[in-house]
Amino acid sequence: MAKKKNATEDKIVAVEEVLSKTERFIESNQKIISIVVGVLIVVILGYFGYKKFYLAPKEKEAQLQMFMAEKYFEQDSLNLALSGDGNYLGFLDIIDEYGVTKSANLANYYAGICYLNKGEFENAIDYLKNFDSNDQIVAGMALGAIGDAYMELEKPKKALDYYLDAADKNVNDFVTPTFLMKAGWTYEILEKWDKALNVYERIKKDFPKSSESRTIDKYIARTKGYLKQI
Repeated sequence: MAKKKNATEDKIVAVEEVLSKTERFIESNQKIISIVVGVLIVVILGYFGYKKFYLAPKEKEAQLQMFMAEKYFEQDSLNLALSGDGNYLGFLDIIDEYGVTKSANLANYYAGICYLNKGEFENAIDYLKNFDSNDQIVAGMALGAIGDAYMELEKPKKALDYYLDAADKNVNDFVTPTFLMKAGWTYEILEKWDKALNVYERIKKDFPKSSESRTIDKYIARTKGYLKQI
């Protein structure tokens, strides 16, 4: 019983010593601690102030400006969509003037697609690579578009990497089979028939309701035919 009591007393003494050291540290460094706490408060308030009083108005302004650029994009008026019409900004101006906003990020995607459709594939790649999104559809579409640009530049190996990334970025019934099919075609160009067959069979097995699955048997038969000849 005495041993148990002594052990408890030792623990209490140890805790008191730690508390005493902590108190002495705080007393010795009170000025520094006050400065650090003050800086943290300023940073936190500054961050919320930045979001509310700078970023939010910028975001709203960018959305208003981009509305017309999106209209031109839908009308296939690609030059006006990119550079504006004198009254409203185009995607390129929005990227330059509102770079910290979500709208500017989306403008990178639109600009990349515009350049892809204009046949300016290097520019398309640059802008699409600057786009970042977690959206289930758009993220995959952007990666796939980079693949399309590399295919136009006759760089099928690079295109293949992006098609596969696009297919598996966010697996779904719309984007995934579309870019798996493009990956299959690219494997055929590279004469990698076994890998093309694997991709086509994945489409048939995992995405039977997709539009790609309607004609997939033809591609499976073709790749099997080539594999027999090897």
